[in-house]
Amino acid sequence: MSETQKYAISQYHDVDEIYRKLNALIEQPIRRIREDKLKEYLAYFENRCRHSRELTDKAKKFIPGGVQHNLAFNHPFPIAIEKAEGAYLWDVDGNKYTDFLQAGGPIVLGNNYAPVRDKVIDLLHHCGPVTGLFHEYELKLAELINKNMPSVEMFRMLGSGTEADMAAIRAARAFTKKKKVIKVGGAYHGWSDQLVFGLHIPGTGRLEAMGIPNGCNANTQEFYPNDIEELKARMKANRKLGGTAAVLVEPVGPESGTRPVPFDFNKKVRDLCDEFGALLIFDEVVTGFRLGMGGAQGYFNVKPDITIFGKCITGGYPMAGGVGGRADVIQCFAAGIGGTGERAYVGGTLSANPLSCLAGYFALQEMERTNAPVIAGQAGDRLTGGLQAIIDRYKLPFVVYNQGSIVHLETSGVMLLDLKNPDKLFAEMNPRKNLIEEMGMAYMASGLITLAGSRMYTSMADTDEVIDDALRRFDAIFSSIEGV
Repeated sequence: MSETQKYAISQYHDVDEIYRKLNALIEQPIRRIREDKLKEYLAYFENRCRHSRELTDKAKKFIPGGVQHNLAFNHPFPIAIEKAEGAYLWDVDGNKYTDFLQAGGPIVLGNNYAPVRDKVIDLLHHCGPVTGLFHEYELKLAELINKNMPSVEMFRMLGSGTEADMAAIRAARAFTKKKKVIKVGGAYHGWSDQLVFGLHIPGTGRLEAMGIPNGCNANTQEFYPNDIEELKARMKANRKLGGTAAVLVEPVGPESGTRPVPFDFNKKVRDLCDEFGALLIFDEVVTGFRLGMGGAQGYFNVKPDITIFGKCITGGYPMAGGVGGRADVIQCFAAGIGGTGERAYVGGTLSANPLSCLAGYFALQEMERTNAPVIAGQAGDRLTGGLQAIIDRYKLPFVVYNQGSIVHLETSGVMLLDLKNPDKLFAEMNPRKNLIEEMGMAYMASGLITLAGSRMYTSMADTDEVIDDALRRFDAIFSSIEGV
């Protein structure tokens, strides 16, 4: 098998060209859906999603905002899902949707994939989901991860990507005896006190750190996306402050590549970490196994010291998180024989439960057997190419590109605003955010579920027929944009 067949990215995108288009997008006036079509899309929710509205309105009495997850909110109100199968979701009113959310990214095989589901059901019959004691599939999963990602010499299962990010920077500090952790501005690494810093918009620091005392992220720093010189300057300055423990990156760029990186970016960060004695942490919560069985680190051929896992590691089943890497670093988490007196403490009653470990093991085996990441990436290529053709035909300023099965469709460019141009940021952030909410509503009313109206994940279940049907729906939406 050739190198290109191992990974979902068939051809790495021209980063300079993407930024040229993105910058052109945010320099243009907002292009909204025509008012008459907006009313039609709103009518869909009012007339065909009544039970969803009843449920989520009632939920507001018991659940803050009516939903438990940010991804579940959509304009004008959330929908309630009842069934998932293959490429599709069905809501409680019986409406069918093509699922490009994929639970936020963990599902590569397709929804409710039977060969894994059957193994989970069998386990529940004779073991149950959790015992609190060791289970064989903890070992099997760790061995399988190491087989595909040799940099993960040891692995510790946790409950979520947020927990894994927390553990990774704790291990880095424990191992290096240094305090400073540098992340890329705009990147999301979970919602822990130390990493709610520079979220979504580069340069904003503690803007979203409500309820978090200043001291919690006093040793967290950020640098602007792709600015290697700024990163180097921070690491130089940190030498006088005790040094940098780690640099934490999403290897395809912040927010799963919403601000994409040049191909050699990760290699340059690796070199700086070696120069300054810092650990390199790859947050592969989304890219791990979705880009290929070797993850982004295999695709870019860059070896991190620590890898953060989430989402795909259990194939969409709960308790999806973990941290792995160099044995001498991950040994800091030793819970039993071989533990050290300077242990970096992590825990979690449900971490590494039998259900999660077994689901992860068989999901990864199936992904390897079927070459699911590459098939999902081919679906992403087809979706991206088709969207580009529609955008060109209607002469729209929208931007579409993909990293394999991670597809970005920017209609407002809100994620590209930052504090380098504060006047534009504060004047246009809300209008541009409102636009993607409207676009997300239009997609859903047309039977397409996306992530926040601007990102899509494809899976092995997305056949050519599924993608072509979705493109027809996108075409109808884009034909209703003002000025078309």
